[in-house]
Amino acid sequence: MLCGTCIILICLLGSFFPLGSAVFNLTFPTQHPNPEHVVQDVQRRVNESISRRQTLQILQKDQSSCLTGNPIDDCWKCDPDWANNRQRLADCAIGFGQYALGGKGGEYYIVTDSSDDDAVTPKPGTLRYAVIQDQPLWIVFPGNMHIKLKQELIFNSYKTLDGRGANVHITGGGCITLQYISNVIIHNIHIHHCVQSGEANVRSSPTHYGWRTESDGDGISIFGSKDIWIDHCSLSHCKDGLIDAVMGSSGITISNNFFSHHNEVMLLGHSDDYLPDSGMQVTIAFNHFGEKLVQRMPRCRRGYIHVVNNDFTQWEMYAIGGSGNPTINSQGNRYTAPSNANAKEVTKRVDTAEGDWKGWNWRSDGDIMVNGAFFVTSGEGLEVKYEKAYSVEPKNAALIDLLVMHSGVLGVGGRGNNLGMWTTNGAATGFDSGNGYDDDYSDDYAGQKLVPSCLVALFCLCFLYLIPPAFMS
Repeated sequence: MLCGTCIILICLLGSFFPLGSAVFNLTFPTQHPNPEHVVQDVQRRVNESISRRQTLQILQKDQSSCLTGNPIDDCWKCDPDWANNRQRLADCAIGFGQYALGGKGGEYYIVTDSSDDDAVTPKPGTLRYAVIQDQPLWIVFPGNMHIKLKQELIFNSYKTLDGRGANVHITGGGCITLQYISNVIIHNIHIHHCVQSGEANVRSSPTHYGWRTESDGDGISIFGSKDIWIDHCSLSHCKDGLIDAVMGSSGITISNNFFSHHNEVMLLGHSDDYLPDSGMQVTIAFNHFGEKLVQRMPRCRRGYIHVVNNDFTQWEMYAIGGSGNPTINSQGNRYTAPSNANAKEVTKRVDTAEGDWKGWNWRSDGDIMVNGAFFVTSGEGLEVKYEKAYSVEPKNAALIDLLVMHSGVLGVGGRGNNLGMWTTNGAATGFDSGNGYDDDYSDDYAGQKLVPSCLVALFCLCFLYLIPPAFMS
């Protein structure tokens, strides 16, 4: 009788509270009814941010405004007290992932322990202990940290991983797995050298752990999940993909990231025959696809993919590929082709005859083609044509540079951006990361210096006195 009462109570809670379904991983991705409206909203926000920046420069006669024209960064970064208003970030997403709440409204959790010794019974203070919790959490780091995962880091819903103000690296087994969950924000994290793991038990919530077979070794694996936003991360050197989204995942924005040193960068869609991926909707905006990338930026199966205002700095095979009739809307990107005369084409229809793909809706609108790059368009009402390379106008080139100039991790350990360490009073500056990590992430990355544990302990004691976080008692 008691068991039946509990089941009924659980069902009622799941019906009345939005977190109920997240707790038990019962979310199911849904798609926006009109993706073109989302596309137009992205364009509107970019235009408004650029106009604000230009207006301020004229009025102030000053080129040093913190406004960049990037609507995501301009939403939070110009706040001088952003470090004490961290959850403002959750209001700044654009595109299909704009509804990702992350840990908004939840308590702060400070990661004080970089170890990952037990995937079934993680210690309080570790990152793994935070991400499996049922309630919303805004997860922060008091200083530089290198987290070497032993197994996949499996998230629960309503979590924000906020690495601003610290030099945070995640490497090792897995790495990050978002499976049948919703509302996750991953911001300002280095993710690299991820390898296969598995054949072990791994906990995914306070009440559940299970056997995991061998993982692919993705940097971030999104599996049957929705409302996901990945922003200002630097990703490279993983076993499989840097970011993969499959099995009906949708409502995703991938923005302001820096990708480098990898073969198969990004996969969107499980297979040509997997019908739920037809509802997949992904925005890819303001990213820099950097050096030593080969292909899949992204590689799409089904779904609607909006690729807007990114900088593609050469590729070895192709930039954007697909099969299974995906819709690809490419707008305002800069495509710089490699020197190889046989690899100038931006696009690739994978294992599909021209008679089958010429009806697919692949659009190129306002893209800049450099060094002989060309985009093969197709679709309803369009003849197959080649967008030949043309000389880059300085105004257009400067706009791309403006939008992606802060791609990747910001601040400490980042790519030349000045962003101070998080404090409770906004007064401190970032820790010196010493030799640090560079964007090449050489194989000796594991030996770099981290913040001394005494500084971490001192910071945590100060924070405990001012704002008691969750799970620290």
